[in-house]
Formats: sequence, structure tokens, C-alpha cells
Amino acid sequence: MLYLFSGPNEYACNEALANFRSLLPPDLVSLNYTRLDGKKLKLDTLAAACEAYPFLVNRRLVVVTEALKATKAGKARDELRTYLERVPATCDLIFVEGEEVDKRSTLYTYLKKVGQIREFIPLQGPALQRWLEDQAHLQTVRLDKQAAQRLISYLGTDCRALLTELKKLSCYVGQGNLITVEVVDLLVQDRQEYNLFAFLDDLSLRRLGPALRGLHELRADGQAEVYLLFMLIRQIRILLSVQELAARKVPQSEMAAQLRQHPFVIDKSLKQSRGFKSAELMKMHDHLLEVDRAIKTGRIQADVALELLVAEVCATEASPSAAIPLAGRLGAGPRRLY
Repeated sequence: MLYLFSGPNEYACNEALANFRSLLPPDLVSLNYTRLDGKKLKLDTLAAACEAYPFLVNRRLVVVTEALKATKAGKARDELRTYLERVPATCDLIFVEGEEVDKRSTLYTYLKKVGQIREFIPLQGPALQRWLEDQAHLQTVRLDKQAAQRLISYLGTDCRALLTELKKLSCYVGQGNLITVEVVDLLVQDRQEYNLFAFLDDLSLRRLGPALRGLHELRADGQAEVYLLFMLIRQIRILLSVQELAARKVPQSEMAAQLRQHPFVIDKSLKQSRGFKSAELMKMHDHLLEVDRAIKTGRIQADVALELLVAEVCATEASPSAAIPLAGRLGAGPRRLY
């Protein structure tokens, strides 16, 4: 059977994939399940995965991500389209696309004709609130309607983020108790702070693409780049502080009290700080201050400066001590972080 799962609701899509995997016995999953990166897909690799005979089950499961978007029109697309006619009946082949697909392509039209297409659209409005309330029930807690609305206002329609925060809130109030607006305000940071943590996670792991997308999401939140610089400088100072306190073996609860931060912020910052040396954080902090001055004096555009910062930090993945010079200039000459 051929399937196409598409749409930006990653959580719902992964739940659907998990349902497929659950049909395989747990001890036989590794022998009957293959996941392939469609951006690097080779037809012989796909054929080998699909045509391998199922082991002690009736069907194999093969999942291919982002293949429709990555397969160029012409010979490659035609060969993939032709192979789909030969996928054996013992294989369930699922194509997963995170974004909307080109419905005019031959791959899409063939999959629509002979397979099943499922679109995963983000839940909104009452449907999203009902989903949150159902998830709260599964966590054996009650969720006040205003608390659900507040949670959505903080985190948007990202089901994964909402569920993560809901689990944290459930642990806080305990089984059978009510999650109120006051509890949400106490424990959940708003979307911009959430995006900032996600952005710094990608930056600490030197993931250029996701870090740039995270930066764009922060800017799309509607805040000026100068404010984003302020938030970045603030968070880097927190990272430096928790590094210093961790080196002195100060407990997390005491860190939270000393830095006047929520324990969740301290826990997240500790994890992020491990991705940087203190010297790197200091240089980044000084660079951000310099960028702030350059923006305010008109020597560089704020969006360009922030993207150069991300590119320079991520360029140190292979060797943090070796810089890759960039074309950006702050004042008299080229600047870099490392």
C-alpha cells in the first residue's frame, strides 16, 4: 500500500506513523521497518528496503521523508514514479512531507490515484482546545478552559510544545487536580521565550539550518531585532552564570534563587551551556554588544548582523577554535566571533 502524509502538524503525523509501527511486534520492528532520508534517496536503496521479505510478519514498513520535494523533475522523478508501480504487496510505503506538496507533480497524482493521502493541518480554535482537554484527561488531570486558552496563547498551535508543557503542568498539580491560569502563568514561558530556547538549542549544537529558521521565527513573532539582541545577551549572561555556579557545584534550586530565575529556565540553561565553552560565550556576548552599537549607529543592518552571528557560531562545528571569516563588516574592518 502506498501513502502520502503531508502538512505542518508534525505531532499528528508522527502519531499516525507510530500507529503503523505499533502493528509490528516490538521485538521484530528493527527487522521490518526502514526509514530513509528522501533528500539523499537512491532508487536502488528504496527498492532494497521495499523488496526485502518480511520477517515473521505479513508486511514491512518503509517510511521516506521529504522525497517528493527533493526529487527533481525529469529522469529522477520519472524513475521513482515508475518504481512505485513495482512496490511489492508485502510493503507499506509511506512518503512524509513536512510542507504542502506540489499537487501537479506526477508523483502526487499517482499516489492520489492508487494510494492514500492524509494531510496533517494544525488544529485551531475549539478543536485545539478540545484536543488539549483530552490530553489533560490522559494525564489524569483537569484543565480549566481559561488555562487551556492561556496555554495556546503562549505556545500557538504547536501540539508537541503544548503536550510537553501540559505534562510539566500535570506533574506540578498532581493526579486528579485542576490546572488553572495561575499555574500556567507560573510554569510556562510565552512563545517568544520558548522559541529563544529552541534557537539557542540549535545554536549550541551548531545546526545552521534549524538555527537560521529559529532566528526567523523569533523575528516573525513581531519583535524588533534590537529587542532580540537584548534577549540573546540576557540569555548568554544566564548561561555564563549557570556555568560558573555549576563549576562550584551549586545545586540547581540554589542557582534559581541566586539568579532569580524559574527552575525550568535554570534546567534548560544548564543543558544549553554544555554546548559552549565559557570563552565562546564571552566572545559571543562581547560581539552582541558590538553588534548592538553598530546597529544603533547605522553601520550594519540588524537582520544581517544576526544572521552573520548564527553563521559564524555554527561554522565552528568542526573546530571551535578555528573561525571561518564572513563578509559582514562592523565599521572599519571585518569582524568575527572566533
